[in-house]
Amino acid sequence: MKYPVLPLILLFGFVGLAPSLRADPLDVGDDAPKVKTVDQDGNPVDLGKELAKGMTLVYFYPKADTPGCTKQACNLRDAFEDVTKAGIRVFGVSADTTEDQKKFAVKFHLPFTLLADHKGEVIRAFGVPTSHRGFASRQSFLVKDGKIIWRDLKATPTTQAEDAIAAAKK
Repeated sequence: MKYPVLPLILLFGFVGLAPSLRADPLDVGDDAPKVKTVDQDGNPVDLGKELAKGMTLVYFYPKADTPGCTKQACNLRDAFEDVTKAGIRVFGVSADTTEDQKKFAVKFHLPFTLLADHKGEVIRAFGVPTSHRGFASRQSFLVKDGKIIWRDLKATPTTQAEDAIAAAKK
């Protein structure tokens, strides 16, 4: 026998189980994850500390500088004054590299922090589903004083800011 059958069965069996092993997205009332990553400049970011006080929008997007992701980031950029008046800080998260996140932030003059979650640790901690290529689903979480107070599991790129502000006012 040229190819061992048992390892192939195990491999395909575990691959088939992978979607069922994925965690569900965090729910309202859950604690925000305590995970560390880096921003678009390569600076360390301790989300546990960052999300412990105040209100923060953590939004996930598939890939920097693609049409839908650009609409979402620019919606937040264009409404950034209203977002900050509502007391909301913003972190955008994708599995892009620091270099890609930096280019995206500079190209579109983004006034908020982008997290380069190349290893997918933040994505997994929030339970955000990914594609087979590792791209995060477009989801958003509003965190207040370390607790999830709102989530949008099908975030709309063109109304991201307005949706987050409305949720913060509730």
